[in-house]
Amino acid sequence: MQNRPLYILLTLVVVILIVRASFFTVAEGQLAIKAIGGEIVDSNYQPGLHYKIPLVNEVRIYDARILTQMYPSEHFLTREQEQLNVDFYVKWRIQNLRRFYEATGGTEEVANARLGETVKDSIKSVVTQRTLQQVITAERTEFTDAMMKTARPLAEQLGIELVDVRITKIDLPQQVQDSVFDRMRSNFKAQAAKLRAEGVEAAERTRAEANKAQTEILADAARQAGQVRGQGDASASEVYAKSYSKNAEFYSFYRSMQSYRESVGTQGDMMVIAPDSAYFKYFNKPQSQPAQPPKR
Repeated sequence: MQNRPLYILLTLVVVILIVRASFFTVAEGQLAIKAIGGEIVDSNYQPGLHYKIPLVNEVRIYDARILTQMYPSEHFLTREQEQLNVDFYVKWRIQNLRRFYEATGGTEEVANARLGETVKDSIKSVVTQRTLQQVITAERTEFTDAMMKTARPLAEQLGIELVDVRITKIDLPQQVQDSVFDRMRSNFKAQAAKLRAEGVEAAERTRAEANKAQTEILADAARQAGQVRGQGDASASEVYAKSYSKNAEFYSFYRSMQSYRESVGTQGDMMVIAPDSAYFKYFNKPQSQPAQPPKR
């Protein structure tokens, strides 16, 4: 009877341990799987408290959030067999827990290793199709999209959603850096010279077209001016003819005055002409009577 309290205490401890071993908790942002001898019993658990059979059921808890895995530098060969050292990281999360458990044994280390090999193969397939210059100058989005297109279906076979693959660094081996950079400089100079030549050619073509357009515009303007001038001369001739027919003497006097104004009295000019010539008739023989207006 003296040991009865001890037995009760031991029994209570055992019951508590059994109860604790019979339940497990799934938190927000977690996934859980229950198995017996490696065979999956259930994997569809919502956050909360759930029952299991102690010593029979095995329960594993996984993070449902996005995980990031860094990978050490890997060596890849470009299309012209130039070696590159590439550092990258991967963002992933579990998409299908049952498939993930069956493909990787439910171990994140195995998942990271197999996912790393998958991404390496996708990077290799992208790099080997491009030259060194294309790899270095390519847009990161284009590069990443090409890798994701290859690696994502393979990751889904592991029950993994491949969220992102990022290249953090691309280096050349030290022994080939100088020769590669010299070759790239030569290529860039050749491209620059080609672009400058194309620019000069385009400028010359534009200038020639502008000169041609200018010539055509000036010729058209001269033609139109000639037409307008001809029409003006015709109108003036018509006006002069009408004026002459109405008063020939006045018309002759007006034209003589215009000639005097334009030729006589200009500084530096010299005229050799007889004073009694017909040119000066209105100076030598002024009319005694003013001209009569025409009869209507």
